[in-house]
Amino acid sequence: MSEGTGGRPPSIRDVARLAGVSHQTVSRVLNDHPSIRPETRARVVQVMNELRYTPNRAARMLVTSRSQTIGILAASSTQYGPASSIAAIEEAARERGYWVSTANIDAADPDSITDGIAHLSAQSIEGLVVIAPQMRVFRALASQRIDVPYVTLQSAVLGPEHTLSVDQIAGARMATRHLIELGHRQIYHIAGPQDWIEAEARMRGFLDEMDAHDLPMTAPILGDWTAEFGYHAGRELLRVRDFTAVFASNDQMALGLLHAVRDEGLSVPRDISIVGFDDIPEAAHFWPPLTTVRQDFTELGRRCVALLLDDTAGASAGEAIGTIAPTFVPRASSGPIGRV
Repeated sequence: MSEGTGGRPPSIRDVARLAGVSHQTVSRVLNDHPSIRPETRARVVQVMNELRYTPNRAARMLVTSRSQTIGILAASSTQYGPASSIAAIEEAARERGYWVSTANIDAADPDSITDGIAHLSAQSIEGLVVIAPQMRVFRALASQRIDVPYVTLQSAVLGPEHTLSVDQIAGARMATRHLIELGHRQIYHIAGPQDWIEAEARMRGFLDEMDAHDLPMTAPILGDWTAEFGYHAGRELLRVRDFTAVFASNDQMALGLLHAVRDEGLSVPRDISIVGFDDIPEAAHFWPPLTTVRQDFTELGRRCVALLLDDTAGASAGEAIGTIAPTFVPRASSGPIGRV
């Protein structure tokens, strides 16, 4: 039994008729009103299950004044980090009974940011997540009015009280320290785009760790996250070959670098050790499998949604604020300096 009268989808009045109650009673059951007796609630729920009745979200919002929707304002959403963050937030929101609406924006266009916020606000979102890796987005956001609780990921630009992040600096220091402990002293860093907050943090972590060990620091090579860039950067570096290891700011550039080393007839890690960042699903299947740094996007999404929903409920958000520790993942692409 899954249809109402005349083959149409079942309505709240169909549920009321079969349960022998008023449609107002069904509405109170849907909204968990305390005045409903347990036996009445059980009878209404049983009929809803039999009819496969799905409440109309718009109608429910009129009763509760809540949309059960979280908004995401996202730039560069096709890149691994932002895409993984969005997926994690969607999963965590579903577990809490919420929907997610995403507005993809052009980071270079301030009007796109304004339009994105307006689009989400029109859906009566209860909270907003900003996933915008570029500093220029946050400069534009500073002039925007945001009327709901919000969280930014991977940036404290709008104030630390609104921020959740994986510790990018710590992850980069882990990667660099690993190479140093293997005996490497001449280490290059292929960085991400410097308008990306995460790329700048990873570069800073690399430089801090090299400085802590009093090692010579070569200027980082500024990349664009792509395997293509990693390949061409690798070919250029290998013309001189004044290094024994490379820390790439993401796994895609590390993949391109692996390709370049192979094309030069060299071996990883016998000749060159390589470490990436992100631990994309394919990283374990590179050849050789890639040593890298893993970000826990599942935990990031869970804590982000918890922070937003606790805030919308009027609770203190202090306990949910902070950084999530990355995990170092050693694999076969890095080895002791003695192999060189």
